[in-house]
Amino acid sequence: MRRVVVTGLGMVAPCGNNVQDAWEAAVNAETGVGQITKFAAEDLPVRIAAEVKGFEIGDVLEYKEARRTTMFVQYAAKAAHEAFHHSGLASSTASTDSWGVSVGVGMGGIEDIENNTLILKEHGPKRVSPFFMPYVIANMATGVVSKILNFRGPNICPTTACSSGTHGVGEAYLYIKNELADVMIAGGSESAISRLSVSAFASMKALSTNNADPQNASRPFDLNRDGFVMGEGAGLLVLEELEHAKKRGAKIYAEVVGYGMSGDAHHITAPSPEGEGAQRCMQMALKMGKISPDQVQYINAHGTSTPMNDKFETQAIQKVFGANAGKLSISSTKGVTGHCLGAAGGIEAVFSVMAINHSLVPPTANLTTVDPECHLDYTPLKAKERKITYALSNSFGFGGTNATVAFKSFDGT
Repeated sequence: MRRVVVTGLGMVAPCGNNVQDAWEAAVNAETGVGQITKFAAEDLPVRIAAEVKGFEIGDVLEYKEARRTTMFVQYAAKAAHEAFHHSGLASSTASTDSWGVSVGVGMGGIEDIENNTLILKEHGPKRVSPFFMPYVIANMATGVVSKILNFRGPNICPTTACSSGTHGVGEAYLYIKNELADVMIAGGSESAISRLSVSAFASMKALSTNNADPQNASRPFDLNRDGFVMGEGAGLLVLEELEHAKKRGAKIYAEVVGYGMSGDAHHITAPSPEGEGAQRCMQMALKMGKISPDQVQYINAHGTSTPMNDKFETQAIQKVFGANAGKLSISSTKGVTGHCLGAAGGIEAVFSVMAINHSLVPPTANLTTVDPECHLDYTPLKAKERKITYALSNSFGFGGTNATVAFKSFDGT
């Protein structure tokens, strides 16, 4: 069976618009959460979010094409451009017929749906944008990325709520492993911070209402957590068949060795008791990677900063890893990025690969008061040096959909 490695990384995040800046912010627990600036939020119960700041599409898209694309597409294009050039593939003259794109998107152009609905109601059908459909279709991120990079192989957009980005990575891994592709740009993208989405999540009581102290609002596994903070951005990786990468002398950052996915079959929004679905998901990734629980050093947790998720993910990790659970280093980088929904899994996969390469566990920001029900080592506040051979990245979504990707350090063999 073919092996799959990571040869490039790209990111747009609330804490930095490239991999290095975002990683440094994550390592230093510098949160990207602040007051909402994208729209008037004074009348909303939640007025904070983790917005991407100072973003410029630059020379990635031509001006005319940029005007015809919405922000989750532009975030994906920018992250893909960084990952592609980081990988060294830009200098390749090989055919791209076996190079594909798998970018998960959870909500697509919800802001454009909201805005054009208001335009239709207030001004009539002739004022609806002719670009409305391309704006809102979730797979437009994969379409534009494939176009600008000329990737003509498999092209897919997993839309599985907050698991979308991790499914994006996992599906790309399977495509390469099973000879459907040699190279894949994979991960997730999202730009869903709007009056409608914030109002909807607030009505569900899912969001933090810590409007007075936004930088401390996203606090995974903390006793005083009160909900997640909406984020946005994109995290993409170049996955490549091992011999393909070796042949061109590519630098290899990690190997993808396992992928798990499961369904809770329990509730439309709440996780199954004791994280039963998450347990099976992690177990599947370990089994596929032929990894024993005592071989894993790090887990980038889903860790949303909601009372139920963090408790049940803790229980799931405890069940899967048993006696080794207390030896794991675990963190949720959502303390820094907020919850980037469909982009979360891609961003966190990039952070997991960076953790392996730097032998450094990024901390869980704002974890100041340990919840007795979240009693594992969640790396509070400060990064921890640790050699990481195996790392897992977890994502769990509404509808009871779960995804886990397993990474391994690459030793050259």
